[in-house]
Amino acid sequence: MDQIIRIGMDTSKHIFQLHGVNAAEEPILRKKLRRQDMVTFFTKLPPTVIGIEACGGSHHWARVLESLGHTVKMLPPQFVKPYLKRGKNDAADAEALCEAMSRPTMRFVPVKTAEQQAALMLVGLRDRLIRQRTQLTNAIRGYAAEFGLVAAKGLVRIEPLLERIRDDATLPPLARELFDIHAKEYTQLQARLEEVEDKLMAWHRANECSRRLAKIPGIGPIGASMLVMKTPNPEAFRSARHFAAWLGLTPKDHSTAGKVRLGVITRAGDEALRRVLVNGATAVIRHAQRSHTRAPLWLVELLKRKPPKLVAVALANKIARIAWKLMVTGEGYKASSAPPAAVCAA
Repeated sequence: MDQIIRIGMDTSKHIFQLHGVNAAEEPILRKKLRRQDMVTFFTKLPPTVIGIEACGGSHHWARVLESLGHTVKMLPPQFVKPYLKRGKNDAADAEALCEAMSRPTMRFVPVKTAEQQAALMLVGLRDRLIRQRTQLTNAIRGYAAEFGLVAAKGLVRIEPLLERIRDDATLPPLARELFDIHAKEYTQLQARLEEVEDKLMAWHRANECSRRLAKIPGIGPIGASMLVMKTPNPEAFRSARHFAAWLGLTPKDHSTAGKVRLGVITRAGDEALRRVLVNGATAVIRHAQRSHTRAPLWLVELLKRKPPKLVAVALANKIARIAWKLMVTGEGYKASSAPPAAVCAA
């Protein structure tokens, strides 16, 4: 049999579909494997290049295949779709992967280590606990309002509200009992969230790059940790603008016939990371508006012409570019080369 130079592998929970080609780009391998047979097959196969779609479990299989001596290239699903011919099945997906990975300008996803994925679990757990806490506090506020008990906005108002509920003798016994269940759940969630955030802060303090990024105005320990965790290979981006585009902070381009038409931001990439950067930029702007701190002219002029939320996205774009520069070069933050710590209101 001709030597296989490239294999596209469509993965799922139990079934793995392979499509391999030789040096003449002729298909010489079309094979379906079950999960228990996959490792045995690739152990016997000579080292080759394998393309996998970046999806659930793909990093695990990439690490397994690399440990067997193969070279693994992970492709974003949106880059594989154009190479899919008519019809959608496992064999067609594997063939599209094999074709897409051969393109010289194709971009690939770096394989994450087990330690990097464990750190990402920490961020995901924190995000889930925050969503659960928000859901619970909204439920407490809603139920309390039915009995005429309301509280001002803010998380710090929840515990005083629960105390007022406990002290209200006019509430029916059943309502008091159910509010007590909500209060215990809220206390447990807070304790779990504090424990997770302590672990995240310990990770941040132990990582030199994360500590450097945290010095950028608008990026705190959480944002710095997320940038390092979710960007294991910043050198893969050709420039800071490519990094900002990956985060979805650059405008959509509809230019044609020499006419430049830019739209809204693409919202591509990781939503959680983009949200952290935009929230950090918003906090920077609000702080400056309160303290009337000096700001660069471009930001002052932009605030005169555009809404604050749009300006926050522009500032987040700049912050992301500075973060990429620091990650690639290993330099420390310099105030003269970064957005200001505050922005004055126009």
